[in-house]
Amino acid sequence: MQGSEPNGRRRPIIVQKYGGSSVADVEKLGRVADRVVAAKRAGNDVVVVVSAMGKTTDGLLSLARQVASQAGGAADPPRRELDMLLSTGERVSMALLSIAIQARGEAAISFTGSQSGILTNDRHFDARIIEVRPHRIEDELARGQIVIIAGYQGMSYRREITTLGRGGSDTTAVALAAALEAERCEIYSDVDGVYSADPRVVPDAKHLPELDHAMLQEMAESGAKVVCAQAVEWARRANIAIYARSTFDAEDEGARQTVVRKFGPREDLRARAVVGEGNVALGSLPDVASLDDLLRVAGEAKVPLRDLAVNERGVSFVVSLLNVPDWRGAKQRLTGALPLLALVEDVTIVSVVGDGLAATTEPLVRFLAALRGVSATPSALTATPLRLSAVVPASALAEAQRALHHAFVES
Repeated sequence: MQGSEPNGRRRPIIVQKYGGSSVADVEKLGRVADRVVAAKRAGNDVVVVVSAMGKTTDGLLSLARQVASQAGGAADPPRRELDMLLSTGERVSMALLSIAIQARGEAAISFTGSQSGILTNDRHFDARIIEVRPHRIEDELARGQIVIIAGYQGMSYRREITTLGRGGSDTTAVALAAALEAERCEIYSDVDGVYSADPRVVPDAKHLPELDHAMLQEMAESGAKVVCAQAVEWARRANIAIYARSTFDAEDEGARQTVVRKFGPREDLRARAVVGEGNVALGSLPDVASLDDLLRVAGEAKVPLRDLAVNERGVSFVVSLLNVPDWRGAKQRLTGALPLLALVEDVTIVSVVGDGLAATTEPLVRFLAALRGVSATPSALTATPLRLSAVVPASALAEAQRALHHAFVES
């Protein structure tokens, strides 16, 4: 539903999302307010999704762990209470931004995820959105308000506060853009779009002005942090265009950005990016007969398994630890139920993402040669048409990224 101007013309809806670095302090928050007001005065209805300020979420998570261990036990904080705690960070941001916008002469109102009609499943800490009912947002847009939404959170069908996992504010923004039939979804952070590698690790990383949804989702699932994977999945299903921009660039036609659409640039099959992901664990079981037990225990402990591979020699998988806040207890449950399970934590995953990577054996040969050239011997490999991944020692991640970028992207 879109608002109408006095002449009856319908105003386009734009959804903007600002990450934690964009609202880290009062000065930056004021800069965001200026940008939002400018979008409104340009003739748009504006919905803004905000993350918690700076490193607030990390600080709250650390505080919860300190309290949980205060009595001398090894217990992890309960996920339900973590959701209650961590959801407060975005509420601070939304209220302050609303105040800043009103101080600039525009009407604004802030809503939590539950007030916005974001309904999720009943998982805590890594819930998934199942439906968006944006009726209150539509009503306020019709009244001429700028609507500010707390990202990263929703409400389960049991009326419990839930959070959406790392990068969940991106998902909030894209899901709202889909529900509101927005013209586009703008994702603002401290970088001006998507690069072929992390520029802080690979100095020769190239800016990518255009991508398609499938490629960005593969990059995000491999560890790229500009837009989270679940958000790209929503955008792909609803055909929402994502504009990834820097909050700190001037608002003009020359500012760089990455535009993500259903159909990206038409080019020859080639690698597009190199992505590194830390904070993972590699698991292996020598007994295929234990697979059912592994799946059961992992489900009970709320541990998602990625890159699961099964053959006659056993089972291997990867766990991303960012969305497992109670890993210490979950690990004990896994190893207690599965005595033969081996878990290695001092590892990382490095991936090459592109088109046609499994069409021939040559890309895999080049991939392995580049890793061995920097003594990053892989302990596990995954090859798909869009991705080549290797589990390598954590100490080798930066060198592996640079070597693969040189072998695939620069050449």
